[in-house]
Amino acid sequence: MLQISNTVSIPEHEIEMSAVRSQGAGGQNVNKVATAIHLRFDIGASSLPERYKERLLKLNDQRITKEGVIVLKAQEHRSQEQNREEALQRLQALIKSAIVLPKPRKPSKPTRSSQRKRLDRKSKRSQIKAARGKVTEE
Repeated sequence: MLQISNTVSIPEHEIEMSAVRSQGAGGQNVNKVATAIHLRFDIGASSLPERYKERLLKLNDQRITKEGVIVLKAQEHRSQEQNREEALQRLQALIKSAIVLPKPRKPSKPTRSSQRKRLDRKSKRSQIKAARGKVTEE
């Protein structure tokens, strides 16, 4: 049972995990032992509440396939059990991050003094450029 929040949890049977060989350097161990974990979680077929599913499917994340399956690969640790724990933690973090609503942005106005300073800078710059012109004798 993977606990997401106080009220939401995912049963173990909905999370598909398989052990595969890790990539990269690892000496003799890398050729014999399947320590990396491939985790697959089908969002549509899960028991998550609808709002969780909708928010997850709207995410623009490369770990979520077009079919709505989350695919994670954990291979950082040398032991299969540690990689399994890390994969579950990453899944939990992804689901938690999806449900957090971003704070709505309140548009702000520039202050009066900043507007005045901007206009002063513009007029000063304009005078400098005007002074570069040809001198006419009158």
